[in-house]
Amino acid sequence: MRTAPRTLSTEGLPAQPFFQTPEQRAALARQRFFDEDVRPSGLVSEAVIQSWGRSRSLGHTRHKCPSLDPVSRASLNATLARNRELLDAAQLDLNQLEASLTGTQCRVLLTDATGVIVHVTHGAREPGQGTLNVASRVGVNLAEGHIGTTAPGIVVRTGLASTVLGCEHYYDVFQDMRCAAAPIRDVQGRLVGVLDLSTESRGFGFDAASVVGVFATSIENRLLQAQSDRHLVLHFQAAPALLGTPMEGLAGVSTDGEVVWLNATGHSLLGRGPKQPQGSVGELLGLEMRQLLALCGTPSARLVQLPSGLGIWMKVELRMPDGVDVPHGVGWSAAPAPVAPATSVPHERDAPAQHHEADEAAEANGVVPAPAAAPPTGAPSLAEAQQALIVRSLQANGGNVARTARQLGVSRGLVYRHLRKPATD
Repeated sequence: MRTAPRTLSTEGLPAQPFFQTPEQRAALARQRFFDEDVRPSGLVSEAVIQSWGRSRSLGHTRHKCPSLDPVSRASLNATLARNRELLDAAQLDLNQLEASLTGTQCRVLLTDATGVIVHVTHGAREPGQGTLNVASRVGVNLAEGHIGTTAPGIVVRTGLASTVLGCEHYYDVFQDMRCAAAPIRDVQGRLVGVLDLSTESRGFGFDAASVVGVFATSIENRLLQAQSDRHLVLHFQAAPALLGTPMEGLAGVSTDGEVVWLNATGHSLLGRGPKQPQGSVGELLGLEMRQLLALCGTPSARLVQLPSGLGIWMKVELRMPDGVDVPHGVGWSAAPAPVAPATSVPHERDAPAQHHEADEAAEANGVVPAPAAAPPTGAPSLAEAQQALIVRSLQANGGNVARTARQLGVSRGLVYRHLRKPATD
C-alpha cells in the first residue's frame, strides 16, 4: 500500500529564512541562541550548537575574555614528555604543512588529548592577529572548559573533525577567528592529539578542513606504525598508486593472526564499523599468516582478493620486537619454518665466562655457524617468523653476523639473542 508523500510545512518559519552568507546565518543563530534562548537548528552545525550549550552550562560569559595563560612550566614539561611519541610522529608532517601554508597567515597548532598546545608554527607573528598570537602559544589549553567553543575544543570533546568560523566561536573576542581541526588516534583508538589550522581577520582562502584532515591522517598513520613494534603492518588500497600516501589503508596484525587495529581508510575498504571487532586476518582478508609473511619478501605490492570479491593491492611490513623495520629485500618462503636451537656463540657482552676456543675465533671474525631450520610444524607465529628471518639471512651471508646485522638494520647483539632462542616444538 502506497502512502502519500509528506509535505514539508512552512508554518513557523520567519519571513526571510535565507541569507546569502554563512556569516549572516551564524549571526542570526547567535542572536537566537544567546538573546532569544531559541535553538538555531539549521543555521549553524549541530556540533557548534551543542558546544554553545556545553560552554554556557560550564559558566562561560561570552562578553568577557577567557584566561589564555599557559599551564605551569612543570605541567607543560610533563605534558611534552607524555606526548613525545606523538610529537616525533608528527614532526615531518608539521614541517611540510607549515611550508605549504607559507604566505597564508595561518597558524598550525597541535594539541594533546586534553587540548593543551604542544606545538605551534614557528616564526614571526602576523600583524592584525593579536588575539591569535596570545591564544596560540605552547601550553595554552584550548578545551571547551577553558575557552568555550573552538574547533580544537570540539574535537577534544567529541573526537570528530570540526570547523568553527567567526561568530560561531562562543566568546565575542574570538569572532574574527577561523579554525579547522581534525583528530589523531593511537593503535587503541584513543584520541591522542588534535591538529588545527587557525587564522584571524581573514578567511582561509582554501578548504582548510580538507587540508587539516589529510595531514592529521598522515600523522595518525605514522603514529600507528610507530606503535606497532610487535605487529605485521599491512599497507593496502584498491589502487597501488595510493600506497604510501595518507589515503592508504593500514592494519596491525598480532603474532596470533588477530587484526588489532585498522586506520580509518582500512575500516572503509574492509567494510568494518569503527566500533566493530576486527577479527582474524582469515575472517577479514581471507588470508593465512604464512601468506602475509610471504608478502614480506616481495619488492612491490601484490594483488589480493578479499572475501567480498574486492581486489586490493597490498604490501606487508615486518617489524622486529625492538621496533626495527625489516627490509623488504630479504627473501621469504611461503612457509617460514620454526628454528632449531642456535649453536652460535653469544656476543661478547652476553658471553659466558668460558666457551670453546674455536667459537672464540669464529666470533672474533664475526662468523658463526648458521643453524638449520627444523621442518615446518604448522603456521608460524610472528615471533617464530622473525627468528626464521634472521636465521635465513645468516645462512645467506655464510654465518657472518656483522653482515647479517647490517643487512637487516639491527645490532649484532639482536642477531645473537635470536639465535639463542630455543626451538619451537
